[in-house]
Amino acid sequence: MLSDIAGALECAPADLAGSDVPAPDRATAAARAGVLGLRRALIDIDLTDPPDGVAPPMAELRRSVALAEALYRVCDYAGAARLLPGLLRDLHTETAGPDHAEALRLLCDATSMASTALRHLGHPADAWLGAERCRDAADALDDPVLRGHAAYALARAAVACGSYQRGQTLAERAADDLSRHLGRPGGPEILGTLYLVAALASRCRKRLDDSRDWLTEAAVLACRTGETDTMRMYFGPTNVDIWQMSIEVDDGDPARVMEIARRTDPAAIPAGVRQVFYYADTARALARIGGRDRESIRFLLTAERIAPQHVRTSLELAETTRALLDRSRRQAGGSELRGLCERMRVTSH
Repeated sequence: MLSDIAGALECAPADLAGSDVPAPDRATAAARAGVLGLRRALIDIDLTDPPDGVAPPMAELRRSVALAEALYRVCDYAGAARLLPGLLRDLHTETAGPDHAEALRLLCDATSMASTALRHLGHPADAWLGAERCRDAADALDDPVLRGHAAYALARAAVACGSYQRGQTLAERAADDLSRHLGRPGGPEILGTLYLVAALASRCRKRLDDSRDWLTEAAVLACRTGETDTMRMYFGPTNVDIWQMSIEVDDGDPARVMEIARRTDPAAIPAGVRQVFYYADTARALARIGGRDRESIRFLLTAERIAPQHVRTSLELAETTRALLDRSRRQAGGSELRGLCERMRVTSH
């Protein structure tokens, strides 16, 4: 597992691949090329620095944020990377205008999306910067729910950097703070996401029992909230199951992953950004079980159809695909597996 190797080498999982791996297609190459623009924009939008210039009308900014959200839902990181730098600067400018409160809310949203895109593209330190800007906007609004949302982004970035204890602390502290504000709209859903990232951090710290306890708390809360789409987090019973699959597939029981997969309908979440994990982690579990490589390949191909940029930039899926390729010897999966490997730039050992 990548996190184990990274821990032994005292580096982040993303560092094992580096950021200069050739991109397998134009969209993925564009997404990676957009990282520099996102990084510069995040550095520029310091709320302690008075912005200058003139921003577009607020209605146009709302439409741009909605477009960024649509790109995020389908894991179009290239599209998001083109749109977000200018949008971040415009929202920063608007925070000094008459609609500053709405601008800060939209900025919180946009910086969260930037953080997620950067994390998925293998740039966790830049994702941390995006999460810090999200926290700055939430603090400026003095909004406890948005603070919880920003803490989620910070914890995810910390875990992606290999700072598992820091991620755990951030998630637990934010969950405790937010538990006093559950009457606010979105409070329970964001609390649930903090439980989920606490479960992830526990798993990375090799505390699988603690991780399962956090997942149980999240599942209980999800039964009360039902399926939601608050702040694009999609907290609810289906997403809790998908998170549990992701946690069990590496350090737990792959047969348990298949049990969860059979009862879970990923279509309950109308967003490729979550559906892709269902298919990808089912594929990873099947590859671990053994003797089911053809099924694993089919699930990988489905994940790729849903979110090609995500699949083609995923270190975990590259690891699984390489293992399948090593085992296949051109027998299990044939041309489909070789085609996937070519698109992911994966070669056998």
